[in-house]
Amino acid sequence: MGRGDLTDAEWERLRPFLPVSNGRCGRWRDHRQVIDGILHRVRTGVQWRDLPERFGPWKTVYERHRLWSADGTWERLLQQVQAEADAAGEIDWDISVDSTIVRAHQHAAGARAEPPPGSRLKGGRSGRTPERNAVAEPRRPPGGGGAGGEGLGRSRGGFTSKLHLSADGRCRPLSLIVTPGQRADCTQFKPVLEKIRVPRIGPGRPRNKPDSLAADRAYSNGPCREYLRRRGIRHTIPEKTDSQTARLRKGSRGGRPPGFDEDRYKKRNTVERAINRLKHARAVATRYDKRGYVFLGTATAAALVIWLRT
Repeated sequence: MGRGDLTDAEWERLRPFLPVSNGRCGRWRDHRQVIDGILHRVRTGVQWRDLPERFGPWKTVYERHRLWSADGTWERLLQQVQAEADAAGEIDWDISVDSTIVRAHQHAAGARAEPPPGSRLKGGRSGRTPERNAVAEPRRPPGGGGAGGEGLGRSRGGFTSKLHLSADGRCRPLSLIVTPGQRADCTQFKPVLEKIRVPRIGPGRPRNKPDSLAADRAYSNGPCREYLRRRGIRHTIPEKTDSQTARLRKGSRGGRPPGFDEDRYKKRNTVERAINRLKHARAVATRYDKRGYVFLGTATAAALVIWLRT
């Protein structure tokens, strides 16, 4: 076993949830060998073509990672590991939310755009209605609309992506979203929380509601607070200085100040530490993937390793 490879115990936790061959399209190459190759690339940021030979053909490793990023396999594996931790009472549901900028390498640019509407179909005709014998295109994840569609944008750091996430009280990511680097944090607040979905071991609905939440001033606005109140989530978010000034200027018409628990807010560093642990993986600290959904799969695989080894 090489450095960073799955241990026997970690492999046994993942093995029951991995895809199984249907017998019609050939057999999968050994899942454990391929996953070790994917994790090696996530940890080191090496180019796919430069993977060591012990992981098998690099093309197989890359295609497996791309496929599992597209069909949600990485997210399902992460949710299953989270479900085991929740059943054992090992998840601290006092969560925090934040985001981090990820500098994009020049190799992350240049993804092919989606074909325009009405372009030539595989059946040989062009237009809106394909032939009866035309081969249907497989469903593709969102993206392809240029750099913005792939989660690439311009910010103060240059060509960047932004990784929005929530983390539990033990510094482990619960949900992840990728956007262009200039996207404001508060715009992804609701999607990040709604992506939290921890299944139950046995009957019952997945858990998606934390006990409490802490966030910084970037999320201090009316829509975010109203969303949390509607869901009944206790929260600690400091008030912005300009909002406080405007409220005081209105006098009694300005309403009461939002509640703020200083001791609870001290636990917000857990999400900062979760970001730090995610960026130990060099393919997360610097984005090399052209497709947005593949980079999200890379970050999810890094989060999966954190959960397996915590």
